Amino acid sequence: MPQVSMTVNGKATSGTVEGRTLLSGYLRDHLGLTGTHVGCDTSQCGACVVHVNGAAVKSCAILALEADGADVATIEGQANADGSLNVIQQAFQDHHGLQCGFCTPGMVMSAAALLKENPKPTERDVREYLEGNICRCTGYHNIVKAIMAASGQDVTAIAAE
Repeated sequence: MPQVSMTVNGKATSGTVEGRTLLSGYLRDHLGLTGTHVGCDTSQCGACVVHVNGAAVKSCAILALEADGADVATIEGQANADGSLNVIQQAFQDHHGLQCGFCTPGMVMSAAALLKENPKPTERDVREYLEGNICRCTGYHNIVKAIMAASGQDVTAIAAE
């Protein structure tokens, strides 16, 4: 079986995997990082979003071997060094941007990628960026509000849609 090595949340990892092992499977089954959720296995829902070399990637859509040598960040690596929630996670909590929580890791990882790319997005920017993430509970309004708040913007004017 092939060997795969990568840095995950700042820690070097390696292991043997079948060639067909998805990155999501490697993270969950080999490394025990179950915060990366798998909802559809077809890259439609976005629950499995992680960052590979700084880019948001649906981890159910790439093989672990494709991430060989990469720097991978998962939801488990998003908290502050002291274990407290980072600004995006805190905004999701403060603005009720989650309900069942299944989509939350992918939403937070997508939000982090968006805010890295566009630190002050408009409401429309946020909604368009999240088109690859499905939430069956919230209706997206509070998720959008949370991301806007995490960017330091006033969210009082955001109207419910």
